[in-house]
Amino acid sequence: MAADSTYKTPFRNVGPAIMSGRVVDLAVNPADPTEFYVAYATGGLWHTTNNGQSFTPIFDTEMVIGLGALAIDWPSRTIWLGTGEANSSRSSYSGIGMYKSTDNGKSWQWIGLPESHHIARIMLHPGNVNIAWVAVMGHLYSPNKERGIYKTTDGGKTWKQTLFVDENTGGVELSINPINPDEIYAGMWYRTRSAWNFEESGKTSGIYKSTDGGNKWKLVSAAGSGFPTGTGVGRTGIAVYPKNPAIVYAVVDNQHHMPDTASKKPDTLTYEKRHLEGLSKIQFSLLDSKRLDTFLTRNRLATKYTSARLKNMVANDSIKPTALFDYLYDANEDLFNTPVIGCEVYRSDNAGITWKKVNEKPLKLYFTYGYYFGKIFVSPADENKLIITGYTIDMSKDGGKTFTTIDKDNVHADHHSCWINPNRDGHMIIGNDGGVNITYDDGKNWFKANTPAVGQFYAITTDNNKPYRVYGGLQDNGVWFGYTRKRSTSDASFDTLQYAGLNGGDGMMVQVDTRDNKTVYSGFQFGFYSRVNTDTGGYFGIHPENKLGEPAYRFNWCTPILLSRHNQDILYLASNKLHQSLNKGTGIKTISADLTNGGKKGDVPFGTITTISESPLRFGMLYAGTDDGNIQFSNNGGYSWKNISDKQLPKALWVSRVVASRYKEGRVYASLNGYRSDHFKPYVFMSDDYGENWKAISSNLPLEPVNVLIEDPYDASMIYLGTDGGLYVSKNNGTNWVAWTRGLPLSVPIHDITIQERENEILLGTHGRSIYVARLPTAPLEVAPASSGRRGRRAETE
Repeated sequence: MAADSTYKTPFRNVGPAIMSGRVVDLAVNPADPTEFYVAYATGGLWHTTNNGQSFTPIFDTEMVIGLGALAIDWPSRTIWLGTGEANSSRSSYSGIGMYKSTDNGKSWQWIGLPESHHIARIMLHPGNVNIAWVAVMGHLYSPNKERGIYKTTDGGKTWKQTLFVDENTGGVELSINPINPDEIYAGMWYRTRSAWNFEESGKTSGIYKSTDGGNKWKLVSAAGSGFPTGTGVGRTGIAVYPKNPAIVYAVVDNQHHMPDTASKKPDTLTYEKRHLEGLSKIQFSLLDSKRLDTFLTRNRLATKYTSARLKNMVANDSIKPTALFDYLYDANEDLFNTPVIGCEVYRSDNAGITWKKVNEKPLKLYFTYGYYFGKIFVSPADENKLIITGYTIDMSKDGGKTFTTIDKDNVHADHHSCWINPNRDGHMIIGNDGGVNITYDDGKNWFKANTPAVGQFYAITTDNNKPYRVYGGLQDNGVWFGYTRKRSTSDASFDTLQYAGLNGGDGMMVQVDTRDNKTVYSGFQFGFYSRVNTDTGGYFGIHPENKLGEPAYRFNWCTPILLSRHNQDILYLASNKLHQSLNKGTGIKTISADLTNGGKKGDVPFGTITTISESPLRFGMLYAGTDDGNIQFSNNGGYSWKNISDKQLPKALWVSRVVASRYKEGRVYASLNGYRSDHFKPYVFMSDDYGENWKAISSNLPLEPVNVLIEDPYDASMIYLGTDGGLYVSKNNGTNWVAWTRGLPLSVPIHDITIQERENEILLGTHGRSIYVARLPTAPLEVAPASSGRRGRRAETE
């Protein structure tokens, strides 16, 4: 077969679609609600004309697929699209600005705002097709000035930044008075994020109002207005009631702490973790023994640890007086268990001059991660009917005094968008982390509209079953496995026959024991794994636990696991240390010291191992990469380790992959990722001497962070690379790269690649378009320049 033909081998999408993916926005035709558009966080833009029975993608030919906001001028059929979602999650991809289409997505025009990165809202003037306002959140992981509220009066040819607060406060919401379009409200949100900490509120957050069409703005949520102020004000959503625009609703993520529980009667039966932080030896010895014993029991410590024994151990310097707190510490608690006020609803009856809190009871929609939600919708026909979105979707029919959860068992959690039919009040379309749901009776009954394959995979693998099965973990949709060939003729229903779930949560890595093809290791976020028998359902939990006197382990969100190729009884699992089981996950032991730089204080675990690899050529030759830039090497099964990244590689970048070669014992590849610093340069390196010396092999790759690298099983010089923008192949060990795009969207985040060698197939785990499969090339690829122009542009040889 000629090289040119080989390169054109097409990928085909094999789903799954059953669990769908994160929806960020909806646009519904008010004259015919069976026609609507759905914008997915990383799955592109889709259009339906049959009430969601089928969808067509209409944004797959552009240089970005991550979306944030959607607006349509229905009289002219003009689509306005903002790229980069405003939900500040771990996989919220940045965009490259605004797009516009006047032919239903057949062609698109890029209309600017390249440094916006994350666009939260687009508001169109109801009477002038050339006027629009955009709420720009700005960069997620770094400060920038190109954020706030922007306005265009010439259809997007030029933009003016009309509201700017500071480099960390962006525009997250817009709402307009449809009777007087000069009156506009904007929600501004202060937030910062790093790999180790998320700050989701600040004193510069609040509600602004313009009375001159968005040219000038005034803060209307200042002290004395009745709206929360100060450092605890987080993300805010706003809705103007169209029939009486003096009525304005706002939902706010109030990060102020609840009233001090210290003023309440203390629990005399036990301690809280905070009571054990920073204690001296004397302070620990003075702890009440009965309360301490109760604390030990409630926190499930081994029965051998009694208050008397612990006090003796501290007194004899066997453990530190802070050992108990260190043992139980979890960075996630700072994020999820902080006693914040959370979701609140406010109403103004005088067009934003004053505000009054209306919810009578606490609203449990956000827990402490309100940064992921924050929308409110008012019925066009009823000023007292409200919808608020969060982990659940809640409705009020009394102006926000009380709310009732209206999602049902067939509705996925984590809601981001809602449309209420202006002509039929009980008809609603909602978008969440599991796709689209539709109701015609105020949520008493729902059906799914989830035919697009827009799953957000973190990791995939295959077994050697006949036919083989593919396994993968997805964002907020657990772990699924199934076949790559359809066994049903119905596109809308084949997924229910094709795929089955293994576990819930955010699905992470999967490993399959190919000796029986039914022993599967899978799990969810922060290192909680299990061994499952897919035939019997047998289950065994796997999660390494630190010893008392040892700091708590730090687990990455996507904790790496690995079955040894040399003996599939051996399982590796990584925290900030590497752990090993010689017996299928039982008797797991720690085989390394801390391989990171020690972590950083914050509310996100950091200083964790992100990738592990064992040489296919030599048992016990191990590599581990960390989120803080270390690559560690052991040639003796983990007995000793050497940092091989401290001389020649860039510092402090997330190690996305380290791969021991199958062709040469000393050869190892490494990819580094700057996504969490808003740094998009690709970093790929190769060493032929066990990491003593490294050579950069990313010469002509475009500006897209690298996620995964894998060697071809038949050609020692061929490498496949997955980035935040697509798939690249090198036939000469990284000297040059060429994009392989046939059958794929032009831009799609690829988080994992696996090869089914028996079937000679390559599979891509995308974060937004589920799984693709193609035949492996049987001849070298023809090299063409991979990049030119704006970030993400690539060329394909024809």
